[in-house]
Amino acid sequence: MENKSEIIAKFKQSENDTGSVQVQVALLTERINHLTEHLKKNPKDNHSRRGLLQMVGKRKGFLQYLKERDIETYRKLIKELNIREVK
Repeated sequence: MENKSEIIAKFKQSENDTGSVQVQVALLTERINHLTEHLKKNPKDNHSRRGLLQMVGKRKGFLQYLKERDIETYRKLIKELNIREVK
């Protein structure tokens, strides 16, 4: 799992940026990937599964927002994070 500060440094827009949409999507993606691995080993952990679904929904909302506001940044971000497009 990548370090949180490394992810922020990679996706930030300005010097003190920790909350832009790109940073939040990148952090959520990292947590989603980590939790997915956990659920492969622990298939009956339904509490974590619920948290995972909440994170996926939150990320989807951020991506829809970004897609409406700045399509080029959106395309670059999903390509870089290797995630599917939002419908």
